[in-house]
Amino acid sequence: MNGMRTHRAWTLALLALVMAAPRAQAQTRDDMFKDKPFTIVVGHEPGTGFDLYARTLARYLPKYLPGKPNALVQNVVGASGVSAFNWLGTVAPKDGTTIAIVAFTVPFAPMLGHAAGRFDASQYNWIGNMDSSVSVCAFSKASGALTFEHARQREVMVGGTGASGPLSQSATALRALTGAQLKVIEGYKGSASVKLAIEGGELHGVCGISLSTARTQYREAFDSGDLLMTLQLGLEPHPDIKTVPHVYQYARNEEERQIFDLIFGAQGLGRSFVAPPGVPAQRVAMLRAAFSSAMQDPELIAEAQRVQLDLRPQTGEQVQAFVQRVYSAPREIAERARKAVQP
Repeated sequence: MNGMRTHRAWTLALLALVMAAPRAQAQTRDDMFKDKPFTIVVGHEPGTGFDLYARTLARYLPKYLPGKPNALVQNVVGASGVSAFNWLGTVAPKDGTTIAIVAFTVPFAPMLGHAAGRFDASQYNWIGNMDSSVSVCAFSKASGALTFEHARQREVMVGGTGASGPLSQSATALRALTGAQLKVIEGYKGSASVKLAIEGGELHGVCGISLSTARTQYREAFDSGDLLMTLQLGLEPHPDIKTVPHVYQYARNEEERQIFDLIFGAQGLGRSFVAPPGVPAQRVAMLRAAFSSAMQDPELIAEAQRVQLDLRPQTGEQVQAFVQRVYSAPREIAERARKAVQP
């Protein structure tokens, strides 16, 4: 009899543990962000397109995360985004509470010869892309360079942030691959600073700003005709700017197309968010699912339309596959691309 009571007691205890397990797991998920803010690191200055996208996402992504945490946006400026990416891989917590957004040039900095890039971006965990974008070259009407062909005939001064930044890198590559006489003036903090320099006549234009930035920060200059789009950079022409020439028209053969893929096609990563390497797979999946849900949030979509932020999202899996494909490019293609972006 005592044995039966003992067996029954053990059975009830085991049943209680089994029934409590889902509640414990749920509690663990809900407690994941308890006393831990969710942080989005921006590798660029406040007011840039990257900053605007990060702050927009910060208002909606927490709705789809366990515990609905507060989201903090932190700007970590340095080396055109490379500093933030290095920090993410070495210092940031690996528990899913920190993600980052950086320029599309940053993940491929080591491949393109930038010593400051101490990482393999294919080992990071890509969460998703808000805008599979193109970027543009734009010249001021006052410069007299009304088309990109004019820049192949006369010097055009364009602004840059540093060797690994998209503005400097795009202009440098265009000079090497198309013969454009682009003189890169570096030292600007970002697209907002470059805009002010163009307005003051200090610069003739800019290459490598995203179309979304052109439509927001630079909108008045384009609407007034003071600034003209002269070339679009990206894997495919954007349907909204069909009349603007596409960079791939300057690729003379298949090998050059592969180089263009690495330098300009990567711009499709436009507004991608990434978590550090080492984050548990279950939490990466959770972040990706939350990101996908946020991209379908009617309120986020309405806000993006109101402030004219382009949304052409990609899943984390799609971005991960693209980064891994670029990292597997033939060595000779990567070497030619590296030489093209060197000052």
